[in-house]
Amino acid sequence: MISINRLPNKLPNEKIIKIIRRDLFILFKKILFLILLIILPLIFFYLLIFSQSNLINGELTYPLIVLGTSAYYLFIWLFFFFSFIDYYLDVWIITNERIIDIQQKGFFSRVISEHKLFRIQDVTSEVHGFWPTVLKYGDVHVQTAGTIQRFYFHQIPNPGPVRDIIIKLVQRKKKEVVKEEKHEA
Repeated sequence: MISINRLPNKLPNEKIIKIIRRDLFILFKKILFLILLIILPLIFFYLLIFSQSNLINGELTYPLIVLGTSAYYLFIWLFFFFSFIDYYLDVWIITNERIIDIQQKGFFSRVISEHKLFRIQDVTSEVHGFWPTVLKYGDVHVQTAGTIQRFYFHQIPNPGPVRDIIIKLVQRKKKEVVKEEKHEA
């Protein structure tokens, strides 16, 4: 597990500027969907009981209904647990030297990538849709000169100020690199 206080491959004099996770509204939408999935079988059983159906009284059907319902709720719990893990463990860390992207891909797979600030060429923020505009969350795209040309921050809160922070850090880092090259020459 990666600790936010302990950066992977920490560089000398590196400081954390900002730690970003997806917007909380994204998790809230998944919780609302979870509540809907929990209520659906209850509505089904309510309609089944009040329709005077003989399905619920059968010797074989009742255990099958209980087994099916139990499996259904187990899958709902697994879906919610996976959604929470994916939300919580996807992290973007902006430091004064680089940007670190930590993406959880399933339960047992994680991808960590980083970009040095002096290689960044372009930073774009995007907000599409009614809810992202009202709740101020969106995407930030970072264009680099490396092999992975685009770097995405998905569904983060306040993408405009994050873009501005990255642009200021990139400009500051490029000035430092130019000064170092002049001193070496």
